[in-house]
Amino acid sequence: MRNYLISEIIYWVIAVISIFSIFENWNIDKNRAYIFLGFAILSVFMALFRRYFRIKYSKKKDR
Repeated sequence: MRNYLISEIIYWVIAVISIFSIFENWNIDKNRAYIFLGFAILSVFMALFRRYFRIKYSKKKDR
């Protein structure tokens, strides 16, 4: 279960770095900013997905 938490945190870190890169590259190279936007959306989705299964697994384990 600890691995699920660590992978969830890693996805949140990737999302924050991607959002920072979006703001950094927006006026310089919009295509690169859109790629980082995709990474940010994907990372948030994966973090929420991992969170859902981590909670589901912990509830199942407690039974």
